[in-house]
Amino acid sequence: MAEEVDVVVVGSCMTDLVSQTPRLPKAGETIHGHKFFIGFGGKGANQCVQAAHLGAKTAMVCKVGKDFFGSSYIQNFKDNSICTAFVTQTAEAMTGAASIIVNDAGENAIVIVAGANMLLGEEELEQARSVLTKAKVLLCQLEVNSHISLQALRMARQYNVKTIFNPAPAIPDLHPDFYKESDVFCCNESEAELLTGARVASADDAGSAGLELLNRGCAAVIITLGSQGCVVLQTSNPNPKHIPTAKVTPVDTTGAGDSFLGALAFYMAHYPSLPLEEMSRRANLVAAVSVQSVGTQTSYPFKKDLAEELFLKE
Repeated sequence: MAEEVDVVVVGSCMTDLVSQTPRLPKAGETIHGHKFFIGFGGKGANQCVQAAHLGAKTAMVCKVGKDFFGSSYIQNFKDNSICTAFVTQTAEAMTGAASIIVNDAGENAIVIVAGANMLLGEEELEQARSVLTKAKVLLCQLEVNSHISLQALRMARQYNVKTIFNPAPAIPDLHPDFYKESDVFCCNESEAELLTGARVASADDAGSAGLELLNRGCAAVIITLGSQGCVVLQTSNPNPKHIPTAKVTPVDTTGAGDSFLGALAFYMAHYPSLPLEEMSRRANLVAAVSVQSVGTQTSYPFKKDLAEELFLKE
């Protein structure tokens, strides 16, 4: 199995407990929702599922609890054709959980309890070395211990595996090596604000913030801007390029950024000669499809659902 993997994700799994409500409740207020469902989430797993839906051979390196949610999650990976050889279960913590409230406008408020995700350690990384060092792309985030993400990025770079790092949820005192170990450093506007201290409200702002991040040592920076698409900067061409996206009516934006990242990983693995701007344009369009239906991973399109032009070699 190890030789065949295109995309390895070292990261988080969360069980999403989702309530749909007319509006978000105020502090101390109880309101009636109109729908509740349990979904599979967590930034790492979301990104892995989207890459798999597009046709990438993927493996997930993560930790879940020895509980109902953990066993269900392993089955979910299998159902999505994701290699589970490096998914471990622990009795020391519950599977990570996210309580999500989504209002009728598609906005959300989320509380996460990382649980077993925080127990993913060096031992598990070492067990996954064989697959991690032979992959085409490694994708990491910050919903597991940050030093594990950093170690995974370092390990991948030693073997010339392309790295994508998503500094989410963002921490202001991010270790400087995260920038240096990222072939692509990809964050959204609020994460860019936290990391740079500068307001990011427009594509121009994102360009300035992106330059600041690029100067910290990344090979390339992408700042995603929701309905405004994204801004791409590269060391080889530091002029910010704004890449707009399709205009759609969002139903549920939960996990749209993860859809973008999973698609980006797929393109980097399968179409390495495409310019990063073109990969980003295509990833924008994949994410635009995902926001048009409810749920996170369930809203992620498969290759068969997408326009053929998204899979052309140039």
